Amino acid sequence: MKTLMMAAMTTLAMTSAAWADEIKLAVTTSFHNSGLSDVLVPAIKRDLDLEVQLLVVGTGQALKLGAAGDVDAILVHSRKAEEKFLAAGNGTHRREIMYNDFVFIGPQSDVAGAGNAASAAEALSRIANAKAPFVSRGDDSGTHKKELSLWNVADLDPAGFDNWYKAVGAGMGAALNTAAGMNAYIMSDRASWLNFGNKGDLALVYAGDPVLFNQYAYLPVNPDKHAHVKHDLALRLEGWLVSETAKALINDYKINGETLFVFNAVQ
Repeated sequence: MKTLMMAAMTTLAMTSAAWADEIKLAVTTSFHNSGLSDVLVPAIKRDLDLEVQLLVVGTGQALKLGAAGDVDAILVHSRKAEEKFLAAGNGTHRREIMYNDFVFIGPQSDVAGAGNAASAAEALSRIANAKAPFVSRGDDSGTHKKELSLWNVADLDPAGFDNWYKAVGAGMGAALNTAAGMNAYIMSDRASWLNFGNKGDLALVYAGDPVLFNQYAYLPVNPDKHAHVKHDLALRLEGWLVSETAKALINDYKINGETLFVFNAVQ
């Protein structure tokens, strides 16, 4: 009898798991590399009985997945690209969730003197003038888009740089690993840097320019364009992401006492 009861309980557990709803969410590599997804995803499963299948890509690729209807929602960080996505009818709306900032990482010796710059653009100009090794994500991610916009402010074009500038076409973790191996400068979001284990001789050399503000937003894919997307589940997930529970988890997530993200959703 005991064996039969255990078998019945196992079957019930398997059936319950099969009943759990599932949603596909494209997220940035920085969101995943920060470790925050490991905190939020289990809590979402617990509270909503919702399995969140993460597709971890750069912002540009996440937007393409959304436009193709390959995911139900996206969580990205490049406002101009997000607004273009909405203008094309690919998403229903944009909801801000949290923010952190971009920072410049480089050799502890800071051979280019980037840490003494008065602005982020000047920090890049100093690196370019010194022809100090610099690693770029080069992957059309939100971080890469921000980096390119800052080179533009500095009136510099990476297309004309020599081999001191290395575009790796990779996610934040892989790009940071490359920078560590080369002892090079790189622009990173603060969260990924704090959670990065292979720092080597690298250190945070520049931060604080307001232009480095880094907002993350949630965009459900438009069901009028892709009838198969799970819009109802996307809205359920959005409701949780702007809840008091999510606020506490996001604000309390720290590494070595440092906050990685700040919740700023309008509730």
